[in-house]
Amino acid sequence: MPNRLANETSPYLLQHKDNPVEWHPWGEEALGRARAEDRPLLVSIGYSACHWCHVMERESFEDPEIAALMNDRFVCVKVDREERPDVDAIYMDAVQAMTGQGGWPLNAFITPEQAPFYCGTYFPPEPRHGMPSWRMVLIAVADAWERRREEIREQSAGIVRSLQASARMAPSTDPIKDTLLVDAVTALRRSYDPANGGFGRAPKFPPASTIELLLSRGEREMSLATLRAMAAGGIYDQVGGGFARYAVDATWTVPHFEKMLYDNALLARAYLHGWQVSGEERLREVCCETLDWALREMRGPEGGFCAALDADSEGVEGKFYVWTVAELHDALGPLAEPAIAHFGASERGNFEGANVLEAHGPRPSSLPEIRRRLYDVRADRVRPGLDDKRLTAWNALMIAALADAGAALERDDYVRAAIGCAEFILRDLRDDHGRLLRTWKDGRGRLRAYLEDHAFMLEALLTLYEATFDQRWYDEAVALAEQMARYFADGDRGGFFMTAEDHEQLAARRKDLDDSPIPSGSSSAAFGLLRLAALSGEQRYERHAVSVLRLLYPIAVKHPHGFGHLLRAVDFYLAPVKEVALVGGGDRAGELLRVVRGAFRPHLVLAGGSGEAGPDQHVPLLAGREPLDRRAAAYVCEHFACQAPVTEPEQLAALLG
Repeated sequence: MPNRLANETSPYLLQHKDNPVEWHPWGEEALGRARAEDRPLLVSIGYSACHWCHVMERESFEDPEIAALMNDRFVCVKVDREERPDVDAIYMDAVQAMTGQGGWPLNAFITPEQAPFYCGTYFPPEPRHGMPSWRMVLIAVADAWERRREEIREQSAGIVRSLQASARMAPSTDPIKDTLLVDAVTALRRSYDPANGGFGRAPKFPPASTIELLLSRGEREMSLATLRAMAAGGIYDQVGGGFARYAVDATWTVPHFEKMLYDNALLARAYLHGWQVSGEERLREVCCETLDWALREMRGPEGGFCAALDADSEGVEGKFYVWTVAELHDALGPLAEPAIAHFGASERGNFEGANVLEAHGPRPSSLPEIRRRLYDVRADRVRPGLDDKRLTAWNALMIAALADAGAALERDDYVRAAIGCAEFILRDLRDDHGRLLRTWKDGRGRLRAYLEDHAFMLEALLTLYEATFDQRWYDEAVALAEQMARYFADGDRGGFFMTAEDHEQLAARRKDLDDSPIPSGSSSAAFGLLRLAALSGEQRYERHAVSVLRLLYPIAVKHPHGFGHLLRAVDFYLAPVKEVALVGGGDRAGELLRVVRGAFRPHLVLAGGSGEAGPDQHVPLLAGREPLDRRAAAYVCEHFACQAPVTEPEQLAALLG
C-alpha cells in the first residue's frame, strides 16, 4: 500500500509523505483496516518544529528495511499533535502512565479498538544509553501481539478506563476561598529560583500563565525578576525578537531553538502587563519586539499567523541563530567590541563552539544599529523551516495579545492586525453550519475545532471588543459561548470536555486539565465565561465557569505552576470586579480611556459606545448609559452597586483605585 500523506495539509505530515513507511493519516481508513486485519496500529505523533522527530525520521522512517518491518507488522499512522490534540492527549497520558515521562516523538502501539498497550518516545536505530533500538521494539511488540493478543486486549481495557479518569472527576463542594490563592503563591515561592528567575530546575519553560497570576495577585518580586531574566537570556532572540520554546539550562542561556506562536503571544501579554505594573521600559520593548517579530515573520497575507519556526536549519539545531566571535567581527566591524561585551560572546562560545547571544553586559548606545546589522547578515543564512498552518487556538492567543497591547500602547497597527486575524478566523475557519474549524492551510480549513479553539477565541474576542468597542466582536463572543455550552459542557459533573459531543469516537473523551505550556481549554473557558458574565449580566455563563473551578481548583492550589490560568480565573471570580461603561466621544473619552488602559487592571471589564440608541447599545453593560451634558462619561459598578457617573479623568482614577 502506498504512503497516504501526500494529500494532507499539515506540514509535519507532508514532511513524511515520501517515507517508505506506508503512513496513513489518523482516520477511519486506518482504523477500519486494523479492525479488518486484526493488526495493531503504530501511531507516531510529532510536530514540524520537533528536533527529535526529525532525527527519528532520518534514522528510522527513511530506512527501507525498518520501513518494511513496520509495514509488514502494523498499520502505521502519522499524527500532527497540533492538528489533532485530542489523539495526542490520549496517548500522551498513556506514555506518561507507562513510563513516567513523555515528549515527542510519541510512538504508541494500540489495538484495533484504539486501546494503547505499549508506548514510548524516541528510539534510536541501534541500542544505546540503555534504550533498545527501534527495530527491537517493533519485533518485540509484534511478537507479543501474535502470541498474547487477547491478554493484551484485556490489559489495555484497564488502561482505557484510567484514560477516562478526567471525565469522572467530581466537583468539590468546599468553598472557593481567597486563602487558597494565598497558599498557591506561597507554594510558587518555594519552587522559585531567586538566582535566575523562573521556577524549578532545568529545563525551564517560560511560565507566562504563572507570571500573569502573580501580577494579578499583586506579587512583584518573582514575576518581574523572571521577566527580566528571560529578556536578558538566550531564550530571547536578541537580534530579531521573539522567544524560543524553552531553555535547556537553569540560566535561560541555551534555548531549544524552535519558536512557537503560542509562547510568543502569551509572553507578549506578560511583558505588557509587567511594564504596566513596573514602568520598566525594557519590558515594554520586549513586548513590542515580540509582536513585531510575529507580524514580520509569522503573519500570512490573509491575516492569520503561522504555527511555528523549526529549531533546525541545514539539519543543524540553532545554526541560524548562533554567532562565532569572528562572525561578529565580520558583520559589525568597529561595532563588534561593544557588541561582544554586551552579548557576552567568547571564543569558546556557549553552544557547540558558537555563541547564543545574551544581554547581560553594558548596553551600548549603538545597540539598535548592531541589531540591525546582525539581522541583515542573518537574513542571508538558510532559514529554519516554517510550519505555515494556521491554528485557530494559537491565532486567538495572538489576537488577544495584539488587541491588549494595541489598546494599552495606543498602537493602531496592533489593533488592525488583531482585527484582520479575527476576520480571517471567523470567515475562513468555519464550516457550512457556522462551527469553528481547527486548522487552515493553502486556502483550506479543516477538522472540527476543540474546546481550546472556542475558549481562546472567546477570550480573544472579548479583549478585541474592549480594545475597539465594536459590537460585532461582543456578538461573536456570545455566539461562541453558546456553542461551548451546547457542544462541550458536561451537564452531569460540570466543566467542559475537550471534544464536542458529536466528535468522532476515540478511546476516551477527556477534559483538559493543566495550563502547561499553554492554558487549558477548561481554564480559558472558565476565565472567558466569567468575563462575559460580567459584561452581559448573564449568570448562566458564570455557572458554567464555576463548574470548571469546582472541578479543578482543589488540584490547582496544590500544583499552582501547572494551573496558572485556572488560578487567574479563580482570582477573577473572587475579586471585586469593576464593570466600567464608557459612553460618548471626543478627546475627553480618550482621556478617560487612558485612565482605564494605562494600568494593569486584571479585575475589570470594559464596555464602550456612543451613548445613543444604536447597535452598540446591545451590550447590556451599556444599557441606559448616556453622556453627561454632552460630555463623555464613565460609569463604574462593583458588587451590584454603581457609582455616580464621572466625566473627569481624576475622578475615574479615584474610583478605579
